[in-house]
Amino acid sequence: MVEICTGSYQDCIAAEKGGASRVELNSALSVGGLTPSVATLRKVKRDTSLSVICMVRPRAAGFCYDDVDTDTMMEDARILLENGADGIVFGFLNEDFTIHTDKTKNMVDLIHSYNKTAVFHRAFDVCKDPYKAMEDLIQCGVDRVLTSGLEAKAIDGAKLLHDLQSKYGDSIQILAGSGINAANAKQMLEESGLYQLHSSCKSYCSDPTTLSEKVSYAYLSGEHICDYDVVDVHLVKSFVEAVEK
Repeated sequence: MVEICTGSYQDCIAAEKGGASRVELNSALSVGGLTPSVATLRKVKRDTSLSVICMVRPRAAGFCYDDVDTDTMMEDARILLENGADGIVFGFLNEDFTIHTDKTKNMVDLIHSYNKTAVFHRAFDVCKDPYKAMEDLIQCGVDRVLTSGLEAKAIDGAKLLHDLQSKYGDSIQILAGSGINAANAKQMLEESGLYQLHSSCKSYCSDPTTLSEKVSYAYLSGEHICDYDVVDVHLVKSFVEAVEK
């Protein structure tokens, strides 16, 4: 299974044209992905046959949420599910880098009440004990976890991913993500023992109004200072072909 990380309707169209069948739909990928708009979700579900897993994340930075954030996340998840989301990807942590099991279980129960897929995202990768974290997620009923094996890039976490798959793969799906592309996809599958990969397949488009003489809205630098990232249909196609070889 190939999953493409998307930040817009256009990204989802590119993902499907490239041969992907599932996407993670976000907004604001520049800060790691936030909750997408309902309009974007509805358009994607109307115009594609993609399975769409929607991010529910109310802000940038970490994953310790107060009651207001938590209530907002639950309501966002409900609205997205009612508008066609095939699943929700989320993460709740305690300040000591452990899984917040109560909030996680509540979110899983909500998602499952719609018969949809509950996915815990890379908040997992800042947990200090990945084995206890995985056991907590299984106990909470999470269907799938997106992880890089606690490393910045998944290829560097392949050994841990293989161990997690061996220990827990019968109880929870493990999806590898971060830094995976057509060049290393086959290696990733072989070294990790996984069968699901997540990739951004990213290239760039330019917006000339990003930068003026005195004001900048850039979030990239160098040659890409006036750019924003997009999913590249050709990179998706190459990625899918590499996985299927």
